[in-house]
Amino acid sequence: MLLQEQWKNVLDILQNEVTAVTFDLWISTLNPVSYTNDELVLTAPSITAKTQVNQPAIFDKVTNCIRKVFTPYTFVKIVEVQEYEESVRKENAKQEEVKETAALKTRFNRKYTFDNFVVGKSNQVVCAAMQSVAEHPSEKFNPLFIYGGVGLGKTHLLHAVGNYLNEHRPELNVMYVTCEKFTNDYVECIRTKNNVNSDFREKYRSVDVLMIDDIQFISNKMGIQEEFFHTFNDLYQNNKQIIIASDRSPKEMSALEERLRSRFASGLIQDIQEPDYETKVAILRKKCSQEGYLVDDDVIDFIAQKTGTNIREMEGILSKVVFYSSLINKTHVSFDDAKEALKDYGETERNDLDANNIIAVVCDFYGVSKEDVLGNKRNKEIVEPRQVSIYLINDLLGIPLTAIGQIFGGRDHTTIMHARDKIASLIKTNPHTKVAINDLKSKLTKK
Repeated sequence: MLLQEQWKNVLDILQNEVTAVTFDLWISTLNPVSYTNDELVLTAPSITAKTQVNQPAIFDKVTNCIRKVFTPYTFVKIVEVQEYEESVRKENAKQEEVKETAALKTRFNRKYTFDNFVVGKSNQVVCAAMQSVAEHPSEKFNPLFIYGGVGLGKTHLLHAVGNYLNEHRPELNVMYVTCEKFTNDYVECIRTKNNVNSDFREKYRSVDVLMIDDIQFISNKMGIQEEFFHTFNDLYQNNKQIIIASDRSPKEMSALEERLRSRFASGLIQDIQEPDYETKVAILRKKCSQEGYLVDDDVIDFIAQKTGTNIREMEGILSKVVFYSSLINKTHVSFDDAKEALKDYGETERNDLDANNIIAVVCDFYGVSKEDVLGNKRNKEIVEPRQVSIYLINDLLGIPLTAIGQIFGGRDHTTIMHARDKIASLIKTNPHTKVAINDLKSKLTKK
């Protein structure tokens, strides 16, 4: 309001300094839009009006009158209104970009770092590759394509790269987006602009490190594949780091254009495998340490045995067990607490199915005696049904390995684990073992 009042005072003076025609046609159409650092910006409604007022004879009189009202040092700038609006739009876009860049630096989950990522045989190679890229972006493994099933740690590693770069290379513009976000941004440009405008391309091509999660969702979307292809090329040619995560390898994405598959294969493609028992135990213990959970080793063993390979699900089950324990006013989680908390998860207890039932059915199936299976004989005719019994007891009942070892004459944890893993491996490679296990499960679940 003060600016408008001051401008009105200027107009009152100018009316006496210029002709009525000049004042009515050109001067009165000017509008003050900003006054900062002794600079007054006036907008003119057209190029013609701007040109007329900028003529020295008129401009000098305008400037002199303005300096009488504002300050003697005021600098006057006259711009056409559309020119001014475009400059404001660009400045706002620049500010938004600055804000978005700052937001991107805080978008990474602080809990996901390399320090708290549990490394095991299943993920040590992919973890080493991600660390190498974080330490030397654009120098090694570019692009880096990682893939693996749900909940195996891909997103954790992507955030770990972001957190590492924010700490050690804060000058870099690092962006992490899901394929869904990339797609939505693309669709929004098409919807509002009828084309992919420069803002979209500037956003994705001005980064130093681009990480895209769940790239498999780009399959069957030809327009988005086209745009991503050009984005990929632009970044790669400008020596920018690209990291891509997927739930499957490029070869398994049949709907992916061959030229994209070729680009992905130009760098390093590395899978993250399902965690083994030891890695799952290490992950659970790490979670307990981070959250301050007091949990018996038998509980850790029970959860590691009971759950599949999804790490997020496994950590959720641990939290459920701890929460249940807190509800009954216990600070230390016991095995009985865990069984009670998870009684509705899967099938921890099956009516009349127990270890003795399983051993009896396996012995009948293989034509051997229970005493031999539980004893110390090591001939193949006995070892195989013994290992099958151990596998099924663990798989169907979720009994901890240490407890299974007691059932089989006090065998140690390592022996029981070897037996379980041996059968699990044979199921994948030996059709006869797979059929036998399925037949036995069918017999046992019908009992």
